[in-house]
Amino acid sequence: MILQFFVLSQRGDNIVYRDYRGEAQKGSAETFFRKVKFWKEDIEGDAPPVFNIDGVNYFHVKVAGLLFVATTRVNVSPSLVLELLQRIARVIKDYLGVLNEDSFRKNFVLVYELLDEVIDFGYVQTTSTEVLKSYIFNEPIMIDSARMPPLGPASIFMQGTKRMPGTAITKSVVANEPGGRKREEIFVDVIEKISVTFNSSGFILTSEIDGTIQMKSYLSGNPEIRLALNEDLSIGTSDYRGSGAVILDDCNFHESVHLDSFDVDRTLSLVPPEGEFPVMNYRMTQPYKPPFRITALIEETGSLKAEVTIKVRAEFNSSTNASTVLVQMPLPSFTARVNFELEPGAVGHTTDFKETNKRLEWGLKKVVGGSEHTLRAKLAFSQELHGNVMKEAGPVSMTFTIPMHNASGLQVKYLQIAKKSKAQNPYRWVRYVTEANSYVARL
Repeated sequence: MILQFFVLSQRGDNIVYRDYRGEAQKGSAETFFRKVKFWKEDIEGDAPPVFNIDGVNYFHVKVAGLLFVATTRVNVSPSLVLELLQRIARVIKDYLGVLNEDSFRKNFVLVYELLDEVIDFGYVQTTSTEVLKSYIFNEPIMIDSARMPPLGPASIFMQGTKRMPGTAITKSVVANEPGGRKREEIFVDVIEKISVTFNSSGFILTSEIDGTIQMKSYLSGNPEIRLALNEDLSIGTSDYRGSGAVILDDCNFHESVHLDSFDVDRTLSLVPPEGEFPVMNYRMTQPYKPPFRITALIEETGSLKAEVTIKVRAEFNSSTNASTVLVQMPLPSFTARVNFELEPGAVGHTTDFKETNKRLEWGLKKVVGGSEHTLRAKLAFSQELHGNVMKEAGPVSMTFTIPMHNASGLQVKYLQIAKKSKAQNPYRWVRYVTEANSYVARL
């Protein structure tokens, strides 16, 4: 049972607020934001997704820079409420096309109409975009694409040699194109978040991939879709170990997916619901080639000095580029000053020493596959070293995005749509994205 639901901006402004039962104290949004902003229980971490203040349970998720929050006084499943918040964000995005403060403020009447249908007197009714279409009568006001922030290379969709910008999926699923026509197209994302831990020599200690096949449909008439994956795909403890085989530990499918022929030819058939939804989630712990290899070394060069050397090598194809690469490393608490040395000819690199939390940051705007980059940092300490400096520093962590690359090898072989007529020829767009979930190198 939900008492309140509200959406806050990064500044703490109340964009949307709905009190379903009138049982919670006023000012709970301000109380929540103050607690999140000045969280003190873990200096280096953010506030947890669930916490309690004066008998009120606060649940929150952050989506597109906005805080989606629900409150309750009763004992409910945290995972249930957090999933509800994610689904509410997804439904609102389906209707508005894009999630940001501007789109909320322009469509606040539509957003409140959605919230009143999703939750009634604190109880969840439905989070299906398709079901809600029968009860929602307000039309969305679309945001001008020129006012939207620029998208990186990871937002590009592909269809053979054709390219489609990611702004194509910022359309509302209920709005028509200018002229009253609806463009028939479907978008498929294969998104993988990888976790890797390296030792000090650059060898892999642990590795895991959490992946999802996401789909967003703009097809009219709900046609049946057949989505084919790798024929040599194996799930669980299979004895099949052919060259290049993709072996997943486990997976689960959306309720609309039919698995009648999946065991035979690895084909999924489904009638996609309106909006965005995960077709398949999967996990893989089998050995795979990580996209980056990191090595880090710290050496004492004097009583008040040390030198850090970090090497990053891109292990993927030279035709692929990684973007928004950020390398971070905690430094000893008594570090007073850091001087950075980049390799000759380095372009698009940024370095910084965050003195408040004693953290080294190295940003690389673009990394080409097969390239290697090195950073040297000379540390100056405010007091003499007592013990091993390696115990005070590290580990090195890394975040990145690699478009049109997936580490597991899982591929969408084809996307077949049962056409209603010969004149109907929907567009099919597929995008692969690999992101870092936990990419760590020990010293």
